[in-house]
Amino acid sequence: MTEQHVTNQGQRRVFLIGLSTNASNIDYELEELANLAKANQLIPEIIFSQKLERPNPATYFGKGKVDELAEAVKTYDVDMIVANDELSPSQIRNLEKVTQATVLDRTGLILDIFAQRAQTKAAKLQVQLARLQYQLPRLRTSMSVSLDQQTGAGGGGFTSRGSGETKLEESRRRITSQMVHIRQELADLSKGEDTRSARRTANNLPNVALVGYTNAGKSTLMNRLLARFGIGAESDDTKQVFEKDMLFATLNTTVRQLTLPDKTQFLLSDTVGFVSKLPHNLVAAFKSTLQEAAQADLLLQVVDISDPHYKDMMTTTENTLREVGVTNIPMVTVYNKADKTTLNYPDVSGENAITLSALEAASQDALITLIQKHVFKDNETVTLHIPFDQGAVQAKLAANHTFIAENYDDSGTLLTVELSQLELEQFKKYII
Repeated sequence: MTEQHVTNQGQRRVFLIGLSTNASNIDYELEELANLAKANQLIPEIIFSQKLERPNPATYFGKGKVDELAEAVKTYDVDMIVANDELSPSQIRNLEKVTQATVLDRTGLILDIFAQRAQTKAAKLQVQLARLQYQLPRLRTSMSVSLDQQTGAGGGGFTSRGSGETKLEESRRRITSQMVHIRQELADLSKGEDTRSARRTANNLPNVALVGYTNAGKSTLMNRLLARFGIGAESDDTKQVFEKDMLFATLNTTVRQLTLPDKTQFLLSDTVGFVSKLPHNLVAAFKSTLQEAAQADLLLQVVDISDPHYKDMMTTTENTLREVGVTNIPMVTVYNKADKTTLNYPDVSGENAITLSALEAASQDALITLIQKHVFKDNETVTLHIPFDQGAVQAKLAANHTFIAENYDDSGTLLTVELSQLELEQFKKYII
């Protein structure tokens, strides 16, 4: 594939460029790059690709392809080029010189999207830190002017062309100082989150975390479960999580408590979605965002089974989880959006996979049953003898459990109930 016309309509039109190497799936990657561009309000005009063993260290593409690209820029009057890989500062500078167009690489594009979507203070700080780390070696390129303006540094930007070495060093010191300050703020915020997480752990509720590729349906699944099993979520929109058919619709980790008909409870968290070639700095910055996944008792990897590239998406998810240190946690693969395929659903495959549609109640019920088998597998059924003068103990049990059997003798109530390991220790003196 040399070039491919996509559309000639829309807002700011851009060219997409990418290299086909032995290790790449170029069609899939460029399709994803086009979706990322659209998520950033850019309109892909033409896709250019070239087959090379490795990127040209000076201009990414080979000389002939760069000349062809420059000619197309003039012909189509396009002023921005988006590359499928992270480019070096010299590659950006040289491409801009030859083509006379602004060059934005994949990392810069993703950082822009994250900056627009970040809502919480922690998310905004994490994105800002990643952008500054990306910006530091690129102070002389036009993209860093844009990044500087968007991060609110003010003035003419770090990269006014023709600025002297003194100004450049001043800019570097300023960025370094900002990064130190942001890291400290994130550390302070993390302490508060650690306290909240410890409080949830002390409540003895299992934690189930949704992970997976962006736009796989994690937020949709969470909202459907919240509407049925979340307290107040069916009537309070603030209890729901944001969902939209777009890449990176939300960057926030949301934790909600679900109460099932048998009164068993667990925490469900919705985490930020992944994408291939996620910038390393951004992965590192968002480790705290994935804290719920790292501390989960069970991971639900949500997969869009209707997407022809779903196996690549699963690989990306699993690689990213390893990169941020989320390992050795049981995982159930949730093949979602089966309603867009010819597959039968809901269909449970053993203990670790299920095919479903998040929109269907029967699918939700099948998933809940599978979750219960995992997170409550260590529970034990016991009989307790609660003296009549210990009514508060019985009331506490009744609030959190459905009794399997309830009988009485002369001195108290006999309750048969399923308890977690922590509850077994808590109520051991009543066990008979």
